Amino acid sequence: MSFSAFMAFTLPTTEAQVSASIDAQLRRSRDFRFTNPLSVQSQNGSAQPGEDLTPDYMNVLGMIFSMCALMMRLKWCAWIALYCSCISFANTKLTDDTKQIMSSFMLSISAVVMSYLQNPAPMTLPGMG
Repeated sequence: MSFSAFMAFTLPTTEAQVSASIDAQLRRSRDFRFTNPLSVQSQNGSAQPGEDLTPDYMNVLGMIFSMCALMMRLKWCAWIALYCSCISFANTKLTDDTKQIMSSFMLSISAVVMSYLQNPAPMTLPGMG
């Protein structure tokens, strides 16, 4: 296709075509709806001003304590990780991502199981024995 044929194809040539394209542009601009900036922020993953971040904090703490329990063989870290995961699971909203919460929960359960499989003796508190 030559350039002149392309230009003739894309540009409106008559007054009716020009007014039709202007009407279409005006319709598109009227269809635009303004959104609340807070709702746009929540879709991007950032927190809203009144949103409770306890489940997120507990999820991160549970993962940290689980990894410490698995790597350092500390039973009390595994139990704290399980406690944090239960708090995170209990405080989640319906719209939150369940995969991440369940993976944290399973990681903390595996930390408890693995710490007792490696050493089945009862847990001693840090500094007590």
